[in-house]
Amino acid sequence: MSRKIDYIIDEIIDQYLYADDTNRPWIIGFSGGKDSTVLLQLVWKAIEKIKEFSGIVRRDIYVVCNDTMVENPIITNYVNKVLSKIEEAARDQDMPIYVKKTTPRLEDSFWVNLIGRGYPAPNNSFRWCTERLKVKPTSRFILEQLDITGEAIILIGTRSDESVSRARSIKKHAVRGKRLTKHPNHQNTFVYAPIKHMMLEEVWYVIKAMPSPWGSDNDELFQIYADASADDYECPTMVTNKNHSSCGQSRFGCWVCTVVKEDKSMSALIDNGMTWLAPLLKYRNAIVEERNMVKNRMDERRNGQKVEKGKGTYEPEYRASLLKRLLETQLEIQQTFPELELITNQELVAIQVIWYRDFIFDQKVSTIYNAVYRKELDMKNHDENFRKEEELLKKVCQKDKRFELIQDHLSLLKNKALLTRKRGLKEDLERRIEEYIKKE
Repeated sequence: MSRKIDYIIDEIIDQYLYADDTNRPWIIGFSGGKDSTVLLQLVWKAIEKIKEFSGIVRRDIYVVCNDTMVENPIITNYVNKVLSKIEEAARDQDMPIYVKKTTPRLEDSFWVNLIGRGYPAPNNSFRWCTERLKVKPTSRFILEQLDITGEAIILIGTRSDESVSRARSIKKHAVRGKRLTKHPNHQNTFVYAPIKHMMLEEVWYVIKAMPSPWGSDNDELFQIYADASADDYECPTMVTNKNHSSCGQSRFGCWVCTVVKEDKSMSALIDNGMTWLAPLLKYRNAIVEERNMVKNRMDERRNGQKVEKGKGTYEPEYRASLLKRLLETQLEIQQTFPELELITNQELVAIQVIWYRDFIFDQKVSTIYNAVYRKELDMKNHDENFRKEEELLKKVCQKDKRFELIQDHLSLLKNKALLTRKRGLKEDLERRIEEYIKKE
């Protein structure tokens, strides 16, 4: 097994030094999980050998970690510690390795779309979350690098052993006799998968037998998998002993993920003593159960298209209910971890702006927040400015019936000003005019 690991490291050295004579940066997608950890460890070992041989490293390596802002708190805490250690060790060891953390834009965040816009919770047929929370933030970083260097190489920790679908995907994009494959979405970008032929036992061998080059305790990662494992798969006996728990093939992701039927990892963590996570699982399960209830859904989509009864976006009352329960869940969690936030203040403001755009005036974010936390949320200026604008508009329009139409357009413009995406403004304005004409 160690010979195979040495072979992979030698291949990485060859690719870094000889197979590619450019200075195209390497971008490593790092989630903190077992596969991306092993990938980075082997690349780090390869760079150490290169420095030992030649003393020169000419290619920058970016460790890119995407935070969806709704990650499992256990993983978020662990990954943040690891990223700090990677940064510090790279600096101390004079390695050309740089940590970059990406997050979704405000208008793409999970809560702004679910509670603000009323998008139904994601499922396999309407999986709006992946593009907004994961793909776009990382793509922006890749495009920034392309603007600087013209080309880039992305290193991924995908393995054929993970699943049949992964194996098919790797085979589909592979080019016989070539290490690099073209990226499916970005021009002048190539993909390199150094550990694609590693088996699960070999992955755990690296984690357990090789010390972390950046000084992390890999036993902590092992234990996270052990606590989150909901299957009977045993870790390889050569790297553990009978006293170890199962460290199966658990997958981590968003704590609020509704694409999977059951969050087995979260349930296992709770069963293994992390009971403070129970409110998160309860909230997540409620979203799944309530997704298709007719009473929670409108009869049209956000673009105004009429749909079958109960198939549109969430009703205003239900959006408010989701926010109230989310804040209650956050408050409960903060009894154990006071600094932990499930939703940011920026998201709360954005949700309020979208509700105004949708003419939801009976529900106020600040009222809901204050009722849960029993204190004042600083949104007075926002609400007061809105009321003053409305009064001034009424005074100017007097008895003009077009007051409502003008107010609609102002709300649309304000919403687009706060949320950076301006796309679709023209269509939204035209749709409001069409609705006004129909009423006339």
